[in-house]
Amino acid sequence: MQHLIQSLRNSNLSLFLIIYLSFFLDNVLLTVVVPIIPDYLFSNQNIDNHDNSRLGPKTLSPLQEKFETLENDNGPLGALLASKAFVQLAFTPFMGYLTEIMGCCIPLLLGSCNMLLATFLFAYGNSYGILVLARALHGSSSAAIAVSGMSILAKNVSQNMRAKIMPLAFGGIALGVLIGYPLGGAAYQLLGKPAPFLIIAFLICVSIVLQLWYIDDKSNETTIDEIKCGQFLSLLNDKQLMVTTFTICICTSTMAILEPCVPMWLLAHLNPPPSRWQLGAVFIPDSVGYFIGSHCAGTYSEFEIEAINKFLGLLPMASWRVAFSALVLAGLSCCALPLASTLSQLSLPHFGLGLSVGAVDAALVPFLANLVDKKGSNQYGPVYALQQVFVSLAYAFGPLLGGQAVHIFGFPWLMRVMGFMNLLFCPLLLELEKDHSSVLLDDTKTPRSYSTLDNTYSSLDEEAN
Repeated sequence: MQHLIQSLRNSNLSLFLIIYLSFFLDNVLLTVVVPIIPDYLFSNQNIDNHDNSRLGPKTLSPLQEKFETLENDNGPLGALLASKAFVQLAFTPFMGYLTEIMGCCIPLLLGSCNMLLATFLFAYGNSYGILVLARALHGSSSAAIAVSGMSILAKNVSQNMRAKIMPLAFGGIALGVLIGYPLGGAAYQLLGKPAPFLIIAFLICVSIVLQLWYIDDKSNETTIDEIKCGQFLSLLNDKQLMVTTFTICICTSTMAILEPCVPMWLLAHLNPPPSRWQLGAVFIPDSVGYFIGSHCAGTYSEFEIEAINKFLGLLPMASWRVAFSALVLAGLSCCALPLASTLSQLSLPHFGLGLSVGAVDAALVPFLANLVDKKGSNQYGPVYALQQVFVSLAYAFGPLLGGQAVHIFGFPWLMRVMGFMNLLFCPLLLELEKDHSSVLLDDTKTPRSYSTLDNTYSSLDEEAN
């Protein structure tokens, strides 16, 4: 038994499962608040306080008063949801530097501990300020988990296997998004606000125990590279890297805008208004689409694509082609979403948006590691830190500007504008087809050593066959 435990501890498969669980919990906490916070802020107590502050006789019907109040609440709600991304945006460059000088295991553990604290604040915080603080703490933990987790995978998986292994890790992200929305809506309605967060807190404790069990001398085996202060900024000069990160940002921002706007739009326009669990269930098609897109879009490596194209001709499987198709789908889904008049009619455009975001992530995130490999470097931390900066920009300014833009354009035109932005960005992806000739990082030829995680995956395939 002790030999088996030691074998599991030394196995890179255990490391992969820890990363998978960390990604899963991070995204459950990210999405579980979406159906809870709008209803909690728009509670009976808040409505009473708002109504009591008015002078003079009431001239609006109850439905009109509800619409007016919800439209005014888009701004504070957007600011609360965006606070996580602003903090994550500030911490991400530091985490990219930290993973290169300390290794990746310690930042991953610190991020998990910080996420546990944020979860308890969400569970028992009653004021708007405490909820903003909890969301901000979650932002710092997300920066550590995302950068360190992706760097661990990039350093331990060979280029040929990244297109298979990294989308599996996205499965944790997709599953977290899939479970978070309905878990938040159902548990909030049936058990109260603390219930879903206490469930998440228990699972985070399990993840922390697993990380403490795994971390040993292996955490010090990471090759430490000298990082220059200007090196992170030098990444901005690479065209392919910038197109890749901007594509992820544009597609992600579309989903980020929906989080504060869709619940308010549904509550204001549907009569009778949807229940709490329905506000969570409305995002299930997004999650299912992301789950499918993240697993299917990144299945083939560059070598497999070349082999298949020799027999079947030009197929849309290269990274830039997958991303191109995903942006087109995202643009069309955005334009179709305001046409829905019932919850069931929202399913198809929501599914299309989730599918497009998942496909973009699965196709382009492993592509970033391949760009680093082409320069003979193993400094993945700064590259994935830059990618997370753009994701944070999407989640920071998406809910914030989306909540304010509803007042200017209205929800239907806001969605159309986002759809046009996705479509207009598509031609820039042709840059990814060109040969990569610019320098991502210093051309220091650092030897790379891949561990047996890809071999473990291959052996599992052989046993299955």
